[in-house]
Amino acid sequence: MSKKDIVSMNFEELSSEFKEMGLPKFRATQVYDWLHKKCVASFEEMTNISKDLIGKLNDNFVIFTCSIEKKLVSRYDNTVKYLYSLPDGEYLECVVMDYKYGHTICVSTQVGCKMGCAFCASGIGGFKRQLAPSEILGQIYAAQRDLGLRISRIVLMGMGEPLDNFDNVMRFLELVSDEKGLNIGMRHISLSTSGIVPRIYDLLEKDLQLTLSVSLHAPNDEIRSRIMPVNKSWNVDELLKACRIYGEKTSRRISFEYAMMKGVNDTPECARELGAKLKGILCH
Repeated sequence: MSKKDIVSMNFEELSSEFKEMGLPKFRATQVYDWLHKKCVASFEEMTNISKDLIGKLNDNFVIFTCSIEKKLVSRYDNTVKYLYSLPDGEYLECVVMDYKYGHTICVSTQVGCKMGCAFCASGIGGFKRQLAPSEILGQIYAAQRDLGLRISRIVLMGMGEPLDNFDNVMRFLELVSDEKGLNIGMRHISLSTSGIVPRIYDLLEKDLQLTLSVSLHAPNDEIRSRIMPVNKSWNVDELLKACRIYGEKTSRRISFEYAMMKGVNDTPECARELGAKLKGILCH
């Protein structure tokens, strides 16, 4: 029997598992607290749990953790960049940024990426696999353990396309915002997408108060299709229509991201076209 990913379970699922094992609900509360508030990396660290129960947990569940392979600290602004290794031998990156209002972490949602954007290094090695909710959470928990601080804001802007890993990202958001866990409010979370239009509508249906960021990087299809292959599936007009509807329905400003590339998308004509295209959209 394969062991179950305990960190990806919400409290109700964990309680149900414990009930089937003949364990009282308060044990689920204790274990959930250890996993998501104290962010332990093993069951042995749970000091108010009996050895017998720790044995049962090890027999039935696994805690997927991110191990620090490399750590780089900026000498200028305390930014910390991590290279994590995963139990299956894959690697991912995340970054912790120190601001006057707290610490923000930029997490990855996939190992590699399918999108193939010309200006991004994440897809150079190709797409490997989706990250489980526990592995997205694990980036935060490992950073908190290492730095001895609390993360207060999250941006899903690391390796991968969050909306291409939709279900796991939605479960991650549920867990990280749970008041029984880290309890990071949705208004302190930003999700960045290259423009998977159907999933923007799916996200709209979830009615979450997070900030949607859209990697636009070009005002028209001719330029955007050259640097972002996703535009060949959903063009600029389709993407901006979805963004306009998203802003109207949620009353949340979308952040448009635009990396200026010399001789590609940085002309005055591009600026004027961009302004015209974004007119009337609730956005930054």
